[in-house]
Amino acid sequence: MKACEASLSRMGVEHVDLYQIHRPDHFTHPEEIAEAFHSLHARGLVREFGVSNYTPSQTLALNSFVHNGIATTQPQFSAAHLTPLRDGTLDLCMEAAITPLAWSPLAGGALATGANMRPELIATLDQLAQRENVTRSAIAIAFVLAHPSKPVAIIGTQNPARIQEISAAMTVKLSRSDVYSIIQSSDGEPLP
Repeated sequence: MKACEASLSRMGVEHVDLYQIHRPDHFTHPEEIAEAFHSLHARGLVREFGVSNYTPSQTLALNSFVHNGIATTQPQFSAAHLTPLRDGTLDLCMEAAITPLAWSPLAGGALATGANMRPELIATLDQLAQRENVTRSAIAIAFVLAHPSKPVAIIGTQNPARIQEISAAMTVKLSRSDVYSIIQSSDGEPLP
């Protein structure tokens, strides 16, 4: 609770709409964390809560003690990092109405530049970008946004031109075939 209060003080605000725990505390019972959430909420300091770097089981355990449920979880998710598709994170989001906030949706910029990325993945993204008349970055973001859990892509840029370029992702509707082509290219092997 002190960390939240200190954050509010540094920002010069009386409350925040969303307060996220950056990482789990393996030696604190989820009920204790939920009690802190409830106190912050009751005092009007925080409207909703979320988690980052939590496993699906950790999220589920905490969510069972939070009265109004956890609002968000923040997994690393991109065309180059598919773990949330396979570890149950995005399934849990759909089941529990938790919004996924995908961090590093461009793999730290590597999907934009192609640096240290699987060539097959870059070729697939480029092919789709050409077809849709958008940039590779826009296709990479469109891939994240295409998941039915309705992820929000967290973009880490201060360049207005980059933001505008990426906003084209909102107009792209990838087909099921498109997203599975991206997954297969990312994995470097055929899907089972």
